[in-house]
Amino acid sequence: MGLGSRNQILLGLALVMILGIAVYLRLWTIDYTVSADDTELLRRQFDLANKEAMDESAEWRLKYDVETERANKCLSELNMIKESSKKDEDAASMNKKLAMLQKENLGLLEQVEALRQELESEKLKCSLQ
Repeated sequence: MGLGSRNQILLGLALVMILGIAVYLRLWTIDYTVSADDTELLRRQFDLANKEAMDESAEWRLKYDVETERANKCLSELNMIKESSKKDEDAASMNKKLAMLQKENLGLLEQVEALRQELESEKLKCSLQ
């Protein structure tokens, strides 16, 4: 009886081990299938996230390009305004110089007139003597 029950226990233990291994292998294949599907799902999600990141990057690059273009346009307009104001300043300084020269010319004309009158008076004195 000791030997027969021992064989039954070993046989039962072997049967339980075989069933355990079968269940383990079945779970492993199910997990492998799910893992393969998960891998495909993860790859699709990564591709989608990568595409969204590229789109966002392109959007930000476009915004950068637009802002750079606006800044360059503003800079060129500013330079044109500076040049225009410099020309205006040059014209204003020219006008000031012209006004000063006209005043100086009037002063010189007055001096010439005064000298002419003095010359005429001296001529009259000489002719009277």
